[in-house]
Amino acid sequence: MESNGIGKLAITDVIDVGFLQEFQDSFSKSMGIAAVTVDTEGKPVTKPSNYVRFCKKIQSTAKGEARCADSHKKGGEEAVRTGKPYIYTCNSGLIDFAAPVIVGGQHIGTVLGGQIFYSRNDENRVGDIVSDLDLPREEYTGNLNSVNIVEEERVKAAADVLYTVTNTIGTVGYQKMKMHDAANSFVDNFEQISAAMEQLSASSIGVTQNQEVLNKEIINVKEIAGEINEILAQIKSIADQSKMLGLNAAIEAARAGEIGKGFGVVAAEMRKLSESSKETAIKAGNLTIQISKTVDKTLDVSKSTLDVTAQQSAAIEETNASIEEVTSMAEELTRLT
Repeated sequence: MESNGIGKLAITDVIDVGFLQEFQDSFSKSMGIAAVTVDTEGKPVTKPSNYVRFCKKIQSTAKGEARCADSHKKGGEEAVRTGKPYIYTCNSGLIDFAAPVIVGGQHIGTVLGGQIFYSRNDENRVGDIVSDLDLPREEYTGNLNSVNIVEEERVKAAADVLYTVTNTIGTVGYQKMKMHDAANSFVDNFEQISAAMEQLSASSIGVTQNQEVLNKEIINVKEIAGEINEILAQIKSIADQSKMLGLNAAIEAARAGEIGKGFGVVAAEMRKLSESSKETAIKAGNLTIQISKTVDKTLDVSKSTLDVTAQQSAAIEETNASIEEVTSMAEELTRLT
């Protein structure tokens, strides 16, 4: 399990709910399945997509709603336990699945989906299962035709796609969050450097001690710049993987014809996501290269003040100029993230 240093994550911290809702709606409609994304407490973070009339009727009773909640809870717990999509028969006799969203070693939510049959023969078991809900038989049997028939392999594929997409989106958002925090830490460190330089300019009495503190802070900044580069490499890798996923989905969609429309939606959205993430990573990478060069320059200047205190004033002015330049680039890096 990854130790991220960020603390407990919420799904809304790393995933744009608006984007997720749009993708979920399009995918559910094209695949003929229902879907909703919930947080770790089981509370919905998206609106239900493509819910069938039969399930709405079952959930219209207190007992039916409790049965559905229990079914979702058990399915979600099993998915989290295994760390992969879990397909099961719900308490009302329909086929459902749960796909965990795990980011930075933390479970942050679950995509629940299904509300389908593998075949019309599955309808035969529904009557006995829901007969205790105190609903007239025609109240639920009349809505059974709203339940779509979806092949088992397509259900497995749909669960895998939703699992892959949501976890990829979450991981990209998580890496951006880490990068944003690192950039903020970067700025904070340079604020400390600026404070030290102001003291150094005001008085030369403690110049040696202040300069040693300054050197440590600059080295700390350089280490943070290295961490940012590592994060950028991960984002670029994720973007490339996302682009490949989109390409593969497009190929499969073309092969599958009409039933592959859902994968066509995935292909389009994943390619847009990967291009956007990669462009941001490239821009941020260029900034970190400039930052590293400027930090090296600042470190050299700082060391020279220890050796030649007679040139203190000129060195301080040059260092301040470098600090302002790096701070400006750090702020731009924060804006990009």
